Amino acid sequence: MIVNFDSLEASAARFSGASPFDHVVVDDFFSAEHASLLEAEFPSFDDCDVWYEYENAIEYKRACNNWNLFPQATYSAFSYLNSEVFCTKIGQILGLRGLRSDPGLNGGGWHAHARGGKLNPHLDYNLHPKLGLQRKLNIIVYLNSNWQSEWGGQLGFWEKGDRRDRPGALIRSIEPVFNRAVIFDTTQDSWHGLPTPLDCPDGEIRKSLAVYYLQPAPKHADPRGKALFAPMEDQMDDEQIIELIRLRSDTRTASKVYT
Repeated sequence: MIVNFDSLEASAARFSGASPFDHVVVDDFFSAEHASLLEAEFPSFDDCDVWYEYENAIEYKRACNNWNLFPQATYSAFSYLNSEVFCTKIGQILGLRGLRSDPGLNGGGWHAHARGGKLNPHLDYNLHPKLGLQRKLNIIVYLNSNWQSEWGGQLGFWEKGDRRDRPGALIRSIEPVFNRAVIFDTTQDSWHGLPTPLDCPDGEIRKSLAVYYLQPAPKHADPRGKALFAPMEDQMDDEQIIELIRLRSDTRTASKVYT
């Protein structure tokens, strides 16, 4: 088995009702053998033939969702996580009905952050821009066997704020431990990101694999098809940042902020 269901099922009871929104941390998510293969296949941050780059004042990362570039173990993992069998299983384990995969990996796939990497608090897209389904669940798995805590890279979860476009207080920071999965509901004002830029040595990268799950959209669902970012504390009064966020959150203008 690619996924370690003993670990997943043992952790699942902590999902519903977690603060600041439904989530669970699952260690040893993949089998030990498959996790090692996935880490070994992860590309270099400087491999320009692989990555799509996000580099601006609110996000600095690289991503790839091109199935043709995934080696065998990675291809197998994404295939299984997008299978009807796994969708049904994870839905049963977490008590979520009607989950559907996104084989196109819109916004998912490989993610990499290097030194200086950043990701402002944000809400993920709500409606898939092509399928019209609501994004319901994220699974992010970390693949860094030698990551050091002092380098940063923790995944932050913020509570809902007083404003629709800002989070409240940072409630939890989760270490990107090797073969650790973070699974969370994205429909509960689920503000998440990196609390601070990465301070890892040159040549080290924060490696992760991301898969997202969808459901039929409820009536009057927020039609947002791109992530909504919030400014960091030192960006609150910066009009250029506010305009960047506005452009980034709209499917019609988001491409203007990508490199």
